Amino acid sequence: MFDHDLLTYLESYLTEERKQRFLEVLANRTKFLTVAIEDVYQLHNTSAILRSCDAFGVQEVHVIEERFEKRLDKNIAMGAEQWVDVNRHSTTHDCIGHFQNQGYKIIATTPHNESTLLSDFQLSSKTALFFGTEKEGLTEEILQQADGFLKIPMVGFSESLNVSVSAAVVIQQLTDQLRKSNVPWQLSDIEVFEKRLDWTKKSIKNVEGIIERYRSD
Repeated sequence: MFDHDLLTYLESYLTEERKQRFLEVLANRTKFLTVAIEDVYQLHNTSAILRSCDAFGVQEVHVIEERFEKRLDKNIAMGAEQWVDVNRHSTTHDCIGHFQNQGYKIIATTPHNESTLLSDFQLSSKTALFFGTEKEGLTEEILQQADGFLKIPMVGFSESLNVSVSAAVVIQQLTDQLRKSNVPWQLSDIEVFEKRLDWTKKSIKNVEGIIERYRSD
């Protein structure tokens, strides 16, 4: 059961501005749309995608580390890892299974001809966007398991974008679409409470000692 009294107690250590900021950000957070990054080699790209998720309100990021482990540069993420939930998967198979068990549609971002253009793509159910490596793209396993394909329309000589740029473009457009829609994209009440507690803890020095004193009173 959620400890509302603990949250109220810990929030007393925050400024009113900080508490209000948490509420404003959480009002725009979503798990309806989530992002999975498959074996991206350049660590700054993983970090940049994470930062885009934070900036545009995607609460969860899934990182597949089957070939390249711990591709996350905290300096480039600029603190985004504090505010976005990062879930690590050792294999692509495990990540796909996780989303299938949670009822997510798997959408592969790929420039293949059968892909839906970003401008035409409609979010009607929980969706996991998969982004692949810079040179090779997504693995065949994901392409075979995908429920759909998505690409960014381009009219120049370049046929592809850097993966972190592609992710930023896609995430921004789809989160904007969500907020204008009638689908239930926002976090549940309990998810909001859990993130308020999590973020509050991360904002207080020596929070474990403070919690220990609270529980002993």
